[in-house]
Amino acid sequence: MTTPVGASAPSDLAARLSAIDDRIADSARAAGRSPAEITRIVVTKFHPASLVRDLHALGVHAVGENRQQELTAKAGELSALDLEWHFIGQGQTNKAAAIRRSADVVHSVDRDRFADALHRAAETDEVLDVLVQVNLTEDEGRGGVAPASAVALAEHVLSLPSLRLRGVMAVAPLDEDPASAFARLHHIAADVRTVAPDATWISAGMTGDFAEAIAAGATHLRIGSAITGPRPARG
Repeated sequence: MTTPVGASAPSDLAARLSAIDDRIADSARAAGRSPAEITRIVVTKFHPASLVRDLHALGVHAVGENRQQELTAKAGELSALDLEWHFIGQGQTNKAAAIRRSADVVHSVDRDRFADALHRAAETDEVLDVLVQVNLTEDEGRGGVAPASAVALAEHVLSLPSLRLRGVMAVAPLDEDPASAFARLHHIAADVRTVAPDATWISAGMTGDFAEAIAAGATHLRIGSAITGPRPARG
């Protein structure tokens, strides 16, 4: 069988997945933590559903998407597979219903209005897991709530019965040492737990900084091209 242009051979995909998992395990042990405490989310942005199917065959359960359209399409095509879909992109209120229909976890609740839209989109008694996204930069245009407002947003989420607050999420700034940024996130997460003791998840760390994230207590890592390979060219 010929591998499509831009796709990875299954053996290459397996090798990259294994290499990242080994590095995650090493980083966890170096931080005095158990690798079992950490969930590795494979981000498949711009990759076809067939790659997600290959990942599932390799034992991947948690998959992340940045765009609602891709989330909807892939989750629909692969609905027969045992996959947990994580929405990690900036959410728009007019797409909240579509996001909620396909996502098992939304990492990017960054304002009251988006939380409200997700809550209004509930069609059953099912509860949606969400995280408060924190902006660790000085750029107000970036996704995430200001650190000083994280607890207030968490309290708002707690008031919405169809949402279950799991913790916090953030991306390290490009102009700051990730260890320093994730240390700040660790303290913000502790502040959030003063109002939501069960909100123990910290979604932080990507390919270039997951070791620092693990050292700061990250429970969920978002790893993309280091596992999936280069993103396909978009037509």
